Amino acid sequence: MANEVKASHILVKTEDQVATLVERLSKGESFEELAEKCSLCPSRQNGGDLGFFGRGEMVKEFEDACFDTEVGNIATVETQFGWHLIKVEAKR
Repeated sequence: MANEVKASHILVKTEDQVATLVERLSKGESFEELAEKCSLCPSRQNGGDLGFFGRGEMVKEFEDACFDTEVGNIATVETQFGWHLIKVEAKR
């Protein structure tokens, strides 16, 4: 079981915006470029990269989505901050 996960995310206000981003990704747009253009999170400056983090460092819904998603896959989740499109990059 992983103790840490490395993820990038794009934070938006609505579920519809997440759906649009998923569609754009499926057409080959870069996750990092979409994060830079669309995310409300300061991590957008790094293409949405949050680095490695462990349990207890993020809000529960976000953390659960990251740890429950296989490396290389995308997850979506709503938190108190808005809607997140999460790309899980590694676990250790």
